[in-house]
Amino acid sequence: MHLMRLGGIGEEKPVIRADDGTLYDLSGLTGDIDGAFLAGDGIARAADAIASGSAQRVDDPADGTGLRVGAPVAQPGKVVCIGLNYREHAAESGAAIPGEPVVFMKAPDCVVGPYDEVLVPRKSTKTDWEVELAIVIGRTARYLDSPGQALGHIAGYAISNDVSEREFQLERPGGQWDKGKSCETFNPLGPWLRPASEIPDPQDLALRLWVNGELKQDSSTKDMIFPVAEIVYSLSQYMVLRPGDVINTGTPQGVALGQPEPKPYLRQGDVVELEIEGLGRQRQTVGQA
Repeated sequence: MHLMRLGGIGEEKPVIRADDGTLYDLSGLTGDIDGAFLAGDGIARAADAIASGSAQRVDDPADGTGLRVGAPVAQPGKVVCIGLNYREHAAESGAAIPGEPVVFMKAPDCVVGPYDEVLVPRKSTKTDWEVELAIVIGRTARYLDSPGQALGHIAGYAISNDVSEREFQLERPGGQWDKGKSCETFNPLGPWLRPASEIPDPQDLALRLWVNGELKQDSSTKDMIFPVAEIVYSLSQYMVLRPGDVINTGTPQGVALGQPEPKPYLRQGDVVELEIEGLGRQRQTVGQA
């Protein structure tokens, strides 16, 4: 099953998409798909509501209702990102394999829906794409004892596009990445949150990204340097991970930054499409801020 939020910006309603494609309204269970819902065993309660017949069916946006698909989790408390977490991406970047996860943050309010417009920032010439597996936390993780504990703290997984402005990230003074990562619209998420119980092995998922129909990224989460369980465990040693928090786990090779000159950075009018096995597909048109 897939947890989704449908409606205009700030007006999203929680729904669940069953395996047969039927949509059910979750408003009777929760006001939103957020940290409180996930912490309160909301995914299991939603499944029970469908099984018992108490959940009300709603029209599918594909049937003509025109409902926007929002990010599958209401604005998270934080978005934590892992850099250089794929071997081939580290190689194309000319970077050494890190000894422990490289961590940076994105502003939570840059999270948008999977089909929303992505805006190239003013004065930007190096806006880049990054398909990533996103973890959504379901239980508070604080000083976990081992990576073996980590998977039990994950509510589910989603597709994330960790849009990045490389000049802001790497060339501006300050020595940190956040300036190039937190611009508005720089984190399309979704279209849905897939429960962790339905993803048997998060380290065996194909992920791909296209720009204007041309395949740019084509890899597997098998290439991760630090697997999902190690990431959650490691982060819990430095910060408290709370229900609803999002972790972007890194991108594979094929970003614009790693390609020969002239690098094909995103421009107004470009179309970016991305998918991860079992997690659906995104599509964004690039606009100008």
